[in-house]
Amino acid sequence: MLARDFARRNKVNAMDMASAPALQRTASFADPAQGQREGVCVLSATEARDPTFVSAWEALAANACEPNPFFEPWFALPSLDAFGSAANVAIFARYNDDALTGLLPIGRATDYYGYPVPHAATWLHDNAFCGTPLIARGLERDFWRALLAHLDNDPGLALFLHLPLLPVEGPLSEALRQVLAQQGRTSFAVHEESRAMLSSDLSAQDYLAASMSTKKRKELRRQHKRLSEDGVLTFESREDAADIDTWIADFLSLEAQGWKGEAGSALASASSTRRFFTEALTGAAQTGKLERLTMRLDGRAIAMLANFVTAPGVYSFKTTFDEDYARFSPGMLLQLENLELLGRSDIRWADSCAAEGHPMIERLWREKRTLRSHNIAIGGTLRRALFARLMAYETRRRTA
Repeated sequence: MLARDFARRNKVNAMDMASAPALQRTASFADPAQGQREGVCVLSATEARDPTFVSAWEALAANACEPNPFFEPWFALPSLDAFGSAANVAIFARYNDDALTGLLPIGRATDYYGYPVPHAATWLHDNAFCGTPLIARGLERDFWRALLAHLDNDPGLALFLHLPLLPVEGPLSEALRQVLAQQGRTSFAVHEESRAMLSSDLSAQDYLAASMSTKKRKELRRQHKRLSEDGVLTFESREDAADIDTWIADFLSLEAQGWKGEAGSALASASSTRRFFTEALTGAAQTGKLERLTMRLDGRAIAMLANFVTAPGVYSFKTTFDEDYARFSPGMLLQLENLELLGRSDIRWADSCAAEGHPMIERLWREKRTLRSHNIAIGGTLRRALFARLMAYETRRRTA
């Protein structure tokens, strides 16, 4: 194992590091209205549910320099309920002049890509696809300095800070680069992925013509025509919360009927993921952040898509289709309707949230969004020296 090999070669003793928790509360938020007005505080999942704090959280999300629906309260709180109980998760919050100006869920972890290396990390789970903190415009550097200073003062057993899935481009990553350079703080890029993105000034029709060959577009028209011959084919796009319970139930049922259900990986396969999905989509719909697209045949859903709309971006969260109609490509036909995002004046880009190299969406969405994961030095001189040696050792292993 990497950590054991590294410790043996470099004589690392875990007792040389402080044993305090990696994240400590620096202000009580039993009553957030009377809590810390400036600086930072770290809230438990229970404290973060206080209505006064949630209201400030929602205001921050509405004015963040870069959107991230996965850290908005309607998504993050159901996530904590479903997946956070054993993950030592807390909410790091930054205040300026009485206003909440930055927020990031952080956990303490001992597993690092399969190796037992303790570290602090942005908390994500398998259904959260971006690690961007929520930060007020113009205060990006302020937030990064506050977060790093907090972990310098209270690193606990953590050897470093892991920041997964940060977009390479944008004010937030640029601010992080500036802060690291100004502080002379060591960092390593440990993972990078590029996934399909939709970002263009073209109309939906022109974009499709530029993305697909005449032959492929003709085939899709043929599939649409043949599918229409099986019944009444309709398409629906909604952004309200009416009948959201029924739509969610239909989505879960449709997904469970396919290969994910057979593999036990469908959202409905476990009560925790079913509850999380239901609460997150309900919250998104109630706050006006959900667009749900549905293709129906004789009134029955055969393809469904949930978009999180967080202007100026959209995150294409989950999609499913009836595999009995796979020969008609209902998922792709629904994505053709999804190209109408290009006509929205409030939207500049859409993130597919799909794995790099996805065989369907990358045939249609031609742009790429690159996300990078970083490891960053924290703590005092000894800890930073150990971190640098560990990263050098890991680099050698990867390139060997």
